[in-house]
Amino acid sequence: MSVKITVDTQSCVSSGQCVLLAPETFDQNEDDGTVVLLAAEPPAGEEEAVRQAELTCPAAAIRLAGA
Repeated sequence: MSVKITVDTQSCVSSGQCVLLAPETFDQNEDDGTVVLLAAEPPAGEEEAVRQAELTCPAAAIRLAGA
């Protein structure tokens, strides 16, 4: 089963935790630091890191479906 990722950029508090945990999936907007989704599905080998990013996001802005 594949995991689909969505992010709520309006809720993002720009902590950067997601980028530190899963840099192939998330980045930060250079202007305001909000999350940028690089891939709607985690790249091979980064699935667990994306799950950890969802759990550690202080704004709960990351959602996984099919997890």
